[in-house]
Amino acid sequence: MMKHTGMNIHVIDSHTGGEPTRVVVSGGPNLGSGPLVERRELFRTRFDSYRSAIVNEPRGSDALVGALLCESEEAGCASGVIFFNNVGYLGMCGHGAIGVIATLAHLGRIRPGLHRIETPVGVVSAELHETGEVTIGNVESYRLLTNVVVNVESFGIIRGDVAWGGNWFFLVAECPIVIDLGHLEALTDFTWRVRQALARDKITGAHGAEIDHIEVFGQASRPDANSRNFVLCPGKAYDRSPCGTGTSAKLACLYTDGKLGEGDVWRQESIVGSIFEGHVRVRDGHLYPFIKGMAHINAEANLVLTEADPFCWGIRP
Repeated sequence: MMKHTGMNIHVIDSHTGGEPTRVVVSGGPNLGSGPLVERRELFRTRFDSYRSAIVNEPRGSDALVGALLCESEEAGCASGVIFFNNVGYLGMCGHGAIGVIATLAHLGRIRPGLHRIETPVGVVSAELHETGEVTIGNVESYRLLTNVVVNVESFGIIRGDVAWGGNWFFLVAECPIVIDLGHLEALTDFTWRVRQALARDKITGAHGAEIDHIEVFGQASRPDANSRNFVLCPGKAYDRSPCGTGTSAKLACLYTDGKLGEGDVWRQESIVGSIFEGHVRVRDGHLYPFIKGMAHINAEANLVLTEADPFCWGIRP
């Protein structure tokens, strides 16, 4: 693993519906060119220390999602991006994509209008509205498995769906715990046990992919929302936003069940009360979700990496 110190990493921080994103503008690892999925693997195998330095404590936190800006191999894309968190790498990140667009606008690199962003799982569209809101046109999403039964320690039989929204999700329609900030520990414990049960029973996404996001739903607290969710992310942190890829997976399930028509708006509330608006479009039999939200820039900084710092490369979980 290559390490270089005595350098600065220029980052811009934002939050989307309360969930933080740290965009690496410059000073990150040089991954060269080629398919973005291959560059993500290079990031993972040779430069993972950068990931830890950028998002882990003492500079970051478990909730922080990083986004490394890259040159895109796809014509017409405003940028490529690789998303990562406290324990690894993501295929796509909805709130993070909204944060990336807000950051590119903050830097003066884009103006309101329709843009394209390349991710390791495909190109997504991103419309920057005059209001500052962003609508992400996500990758194709779908439900893989319906009404999956899993025996969860201390909770018994739990049923849910396995769906893809840019990451793999297990979606539980009826959460046995009240979804509010007063029940964070209980929600985290429950969803972590669900994830462990899925791994124990070898329940996976397509091609054996790990289901590393658990999403549960309950009654909305806002009159303008359809439901409220709690999403456990891969590193055991919870998503403060309604989760863009999780909402995409939810929309795929709703459409497949005939509970949401093409173009109908679904308003997903997060555990902190923020909202994503979602709808779907169907092209040639394939379903594509659209997620609308707002990111706010809240910091611009240079991360300083020096050998004298014993935690220069972060505190790894």
